[in-house]
Amino acid sequence: MSHVLAAVAWPYANGPRHIGHVSGFGVPADVFSRYMRMAGHDVLMVSGTDEHGTPIQVQADSEGVTPRELADRYNRVIVEDLHGLGLSYDLFTRTTTGNHYQVVQDLFDGLYRNGYIVAKTTLGAISPSTGRTLPDRYIEGTCPICGYGSARGDQCDNCGNQLDPEQLINPRSRINGETPEFVETEHFFLDLPAVAEALAAWLDTRDGWRPNVLRFSRNLLDDLQPRAITRDLEWGVPIPLDGWRDRTDKRIYVWFDAVIGYLSASIEWARRTGDPSAWKKWWSADGEGKDAAAYYFMGKDNIVFHSVIWPAILLGYSGQGSRGGSPGDLGTLNLPTEVVSSEFLTMEGRKFSSSRQVVIYVRDFLERYDADALRYFIAVAGPESQDTDFTWAEFLRRNNDELVAGWGNLVNRSISMAAKNFGEIPAAGSLTPEDEALLAVAKAGFGTVGGLIEKSRQKQAIGEAMRVVAEANKYLSEQAPWKLKDEADKPRMGTILHVALQVVSDANTMLTPFLPHSAQKVHELLGGTGVHAPMPSIEVVSDLDGGPSYPVLTGDYTVGARWESVPIEAGRALATPKPVFKKLDPSIVEEELGRLG
Repeated sequence: MSHVLAAVAWPYANGPRHIGHVSGFGVPADVFSRYMRMAGHDVLMVSGTDEHGTPIQVQADSEGVTPRELADRYNRVIVEDLHGLGLSYDLFTRTTTGNHYQVVQDLFDGLYRNGYIVAKTTLGAISPSTGRTLPDRYIEGTCPICGYGSARGDQCDNCGNQLDPEQLINPRSRINGETPEFVETEHFFLDLPAVAEALAAWLDTRDGWRPNVLRFSRNLLDDLQPRAITRDLEWGVPIPLDGWRDRTDKRIYVWFDAVIGYLSASIEWARRTGDPSAWKKWWSADGEGKDAAAYYFMGKDNIVFHSVIWPAILLGYSGQGSRGGSPGDLGTLNLPTEVVSSEFLTMEGRKFSSSRQVVIYVRDFLERYDADALRYFIAVAGPESQDTDFTWAEFLRRNNDELVAGWGNLVNRSISMAAKNFGEIPAAGSLTPEDEALLAVAKAGFGTVGGLIEKSRQKQAIGEAMRVVAEANKYLSEQAPWKLKDEADKPRMGTILHVALQVVSDANTMLTPFLPHSAQKVHELLGGTGVHAPMPSIEVVSDLDGGPSYPVLTGDYTVGARWESVPIEAGRALATPKPVFKKLDPSIVEEELGRLG
């Protein structure tokens, strides 16, 4: 059994998350994690809410609350939403814990000792009207490299290059539109050029990545510059150096502390299990975790942080850049095995925009529709390798024509016929070539579907699982067991239904990572007992280092189905099934479009 880390992007706690967010990080990571557990791997799936930085400070000021109060509010909202989707986190925590502060400061110390963090005097942007520091992300202007008119002060989303705000042409504040003033200020920088050679050598070994991710990452290496990791602000992790740690006007930049969250969450999980060193099975490159694999899930706007900056932090901390050095107290740490980046989901042809009401939040969606209906849409039509548009008409079609008329129909009619005619799973007699062919298709599906999930080709994987469903529906239509009404024909009817129910069971197992809520229902309709698809739970925990309590997502995922065909048990009682999926009325399209701005 191998150890597999599923490191899931950290949603920012300044508001509820919409379905575009979870299509990029949440559902793909959960599908992967559920499959890998079912296949026998020891999975650790971690993340949490990203809670530092100026956006939260600015929003909290505008609402008359503290940043912590704002983060507390949206931390709970996000935890509840991800719970509603059934995302099977071993630990979904937050970045405002004492544990996270300690781990961030430990990595800062290790990088600083090895010479990969350096102090520099630079220009900082100040608001002329308030005298307060303007963070890079709150400054816009024209990119000096590609000419894009809405580049941010830290990065151009058009060409992907790192920027400093003073480089922008015609810079302006996103808060009030004024032109910022630039004054000298001292900050600490991550010396990315000092690890560029090590990064390039590592990226050259990443042949299995999605081509767009690898190409983008390699291009970034051409012009790596030192990147600021501290900022003039009050809300963040203190800088752990003499003369700096007690300052209230300087903090570690949010992007630096957020990527370290994968490690800090793993350490927090281990501490909560009673085995504080257990995290090393997934992280220690020179110990028991040296053969572990780490998969990072996020949207494409976060590629640079996971394929370049986070590996640079890990390499520098482990002393593997051009400056040398020795590993910090946590030892040599594993680099990502794969960075699994999704493209963007748009909505009815437009970018998601909360201010323009072009949005549907996860919570609102789950109040009206089943979680598995959304999970299915994301899996089969989501932005896996290219931008994808969510439309209500397409959601309706996918739900009614595929989930209900395809998978739901197979489950309902096969179990209904068996319950009506036998009251139980009938025994199989001698098998015909048609029977054996369908059973072979189903058994072969485990290798095909599983192999595609392992390669992060989830859209193709669920397509293969649904192909098994289509073959079973075709088999039932051709064999027409309902026509076998004579008593002499009953054994053949029983054989047909036994074969159909075996394929229902197999297909249900293959669809479990994608549709865990309905998979549990189908398991029970087949007469199964116990947990088939384990679900996360919300627990309120105490901060391990004395801070306030907070909710986390966690769960016991050692139970549930395995990734294999399990022979169904003839004689197991069956009841007339209830529909697994809800057919949606076409009127929802007009209703939902009416809610959009």
